[in-house]
Amino acid sequence: MLVAAAVCPCPPLLVPEVAAGAAPELDAARAACTDALGVLAAARPDVLVVVGPADQSGRGPHAEGARGSFRGFGVDIDVRLGRDVDVPVDTGGAAEDALPLSLSVAAWLLAKTGWSYAPVEGLGVGEPLAAERCIEVGRGIAARAERVALLVMGDASACRTLKAPGYLDERAAPFDAEVARALGAVDVAALEALDAELAYELKVSGRAPWQVLAGAAEGAGLGGQLLYEDAPYGVGYVVVAWS
Repeated sequence: MLVAAAVCPCPPLLVPEVAAGAAPELDAARAACTDALGVLAAARPDVLVVVGPADQSGRGPHAEGARGSFRGFGVDIDVRLGRDVDVPVDTGGAAEDALPLSLSVAAWLLAKTGWSYAPVEGLGVGEPLAAERCIEVGRGIAARAERVALLVMGDASACRTLKAPGYLDERAAPFDAEVARALGAVDVAALEALDAELAYELKVSGRAPWQVLAGAAEGAGLGGQLLYEDAPYGVGYVVVAWS
């Protein structure tokens, strides 16, 4: 059963070394993520499942100890998901279970907050995954153990300003406002009903992970707290804690 959840954005800029001189601009978001992870720790779950968007190569389950890296951004930072356990390595020396970027950001957050409260597993979900399937996956996650916690990674629209990655779209701000409201209010029905086509057009990376969360939260009776909502760089970021 789901006993707690944290929703966090997943830009690599959350890692200060990646953001470099712009790092202070996301200090409030980092602090909110730390607070949200504190709620997960306080729930004392039997297992923590980290869910985040992934391209085709990163979709599916990722074991504890899976490796991620921010070297592609010019910084010498590697991460592991949860505890530092061995994972398979192929003949080329690269981890077979290499983390998608969203789960690498999650792994960095967990390491930053010293997570040691429960085993950690990862799940990369693809943008095309239909709402019904997301909800079904979430229900399955909630049934995994008596006390399950979720760390859900994903960004809202990338179309909030003229300089945003997706340019300005007047539909972006209302969409993001509804997402923030639904997440803060634990409005499971509203999350399950998010418009997948509109989310795709607005370059929303969090739609599928949020709907996995909605499926996991059915009947859990959790309350929510909106900890952060802003759109630096024209991308909507939301941090929420459920308990």
